[in-house]
Amino acid sequence: MAKLNNPVQMAVIGAAHGIKGELRVKTFTGDPLALGDYGPLYAKDGRAFEITDIRPANEVVVVRFKGVTDRNAAEALTNTELFVDRAALPDDTEEGEFYHADLVGLAVRDETGEPVGKVFAVQNFGGGDILEIQYQGRKGVLIPFTEAAVPVVDVAGGFVGIDTAAAGLVESEDDDEAPSDGEFEHKRRPRGPKDAGGNR
Repeated sequence: MAKLNNPVQMAVIGAAHGIKGELRVKTFTGDPLALGDYGPLYAKDGRAFEITDIRPANEVVVVRFKGVTDRNAAEALTNTELFVDRAALPDDTEEGEFYHADLVGLAVRDETGEPVGKVFAVQNFGGGDILEIQYQGRKGVLIPFTEAAVPVVDVAGGFVGIDTAAAGLVESEDDDEAPSDGEFEHKRRPRGPKDAGGNR
């Protein structure tokens, strides 16, 4: 993807829709129809895709790309990921909203301000955004991207601040209290993050 300096994934092409070259596309934009507002989209191999028509269809959008005129051509594009350069995206995000590309690479600091790792990726398996971080030398540690677990996001300063207890990285004092006489303690939270994800 030599054309893009800092690629940000905007969508992935799904199945063909009909026989005239239209495609079902899953978007990662707040407004799915906004996918047509960013100009050409690029595949990893550098191919450019220009949207000539876009309309909503349940949880996806149906898109017609310039030069894709039949079902065979459309089917050949299934699972193609589409990107734009970060420079094409506006910087006026609302408070609490961040581009994944801006979070990757940020340092991770704990409650005391000590550096404890780095953000490697932002994942979403259906339950909300999750930061994949290196934490004290361990790679692939997942924490929920919530205000409780990640109370500070300073993109300009180059770091995120985490609450290690809310992120499920250490046991809280409540976890150390055992139920009396083998009774089930309904107020005691299970190990792991209190919040499993969700929008910040």
